[in-house]
Amino acid sequence: MLSQYVLTVSSNDKPGVIEKVSSVVEANGGSWLESRLAHLAGKFVGVVCVGLDESKEDALIAGLKALEQSAGIQICTERAQLADNSDTPIAARFSAIGPDRVGIIKEIASAFARQGINVEELETTLSSMPYSGDPIFEAVGRLSLPSAIDLRDLYDKLDSIANDLGLDLDVDPIESAASH
Repeated sequence: MLSQYVLTVSSNDKPGVIEKVSSVVEANGGSWLESRLAHLAGKFVGVVCVGLDESKEDALIAGLKALEQSAGIQICTERAQLADNSDTPIAARFSAIGPDRVGIIKEIASAFARQGINVEELETTLSSMPYSGDPIFEAVGRLSLPSAIDLRDLYDKLDSIANDLGLDLDVDPIESAASH
């Protein structure tokens, strides 16, 4: 039976990391389905979803563990849990920008969680304001809104949250679920 596995990858950034991981996946008859990989602070990190016959799970895990010994690539492997599609959420994009401070991610994540909003993707950057050099926090991402959510009520609540946090916070539903 075909299953999906999520690989969490971490390595010092160097050429060949993806090649080594994908070689182990391919050698075990697996398919590289999707991934999010990036260079951060001298590390190469990310997540990969692979499809693989369950009977080859042990061989895949052994091959990936060998990469830690031979190439210094740390990989955590978990079997993916299929989502319950009985309630189709509303896909949305969000952006937030404002002065940086300690706890800003926790505050934004808590505000979303209180509304039953799931953060599916998150990318953050820290830059400087022109002229003053003050740190500016920016976040963009993808959200999953509950299907029964009242968007007008949500916008009112998010405006209040944005004011409390001193941020510009925008949430825009994505027109088509097929764009996911």
